[in-house]
Amino acid sequence: MKFNWEMPYNLQPFYKTELDNYLINWQNGEPALAFHHLERAHILGQAFPYQHTFVHWEMLKFGFRIKSWQEVTGQIPRLLVGGVKSFIGKIPVGNTGGANVHPLQPMEISADLKAILSKLKTNEN
Repeated sequence: MKFNWEMPYNLQPFYKTELDNYLINWQNGEPALAFHHLERAHILGQAFPYQHTFVHWEMLKFGFRIKSWQEVTGQIPRLLVGGVKSFIGKIPVGNTGGANVHPLQPMEISADLKAILSKLKTNEN
């Protein structure tokens, strides 16, 4: 079993860019596009406990901001177990993390994120 402690240094800028884009789009009054960037950050960070949990925290706050009780109630259990699942390497790869998808459902990863993650795997070997 592989334990994940921290996000690799070369993945961090991509993760941070998605979080920055989330904030920019939120501030520009584009909540749907903002949430899309949270979903992308989730895909990049879901294998790492801190980053995974942080994105779910941001999704919970987003749910409160837009008054989506579905998102709020969907994020609470994800906050409680998401980081643990990351730590032990049991994540549904590609899952976007929002309450609109089942928390255990693997999903297709967009080509650009897949390229980033594939490059990371290549560099690990």
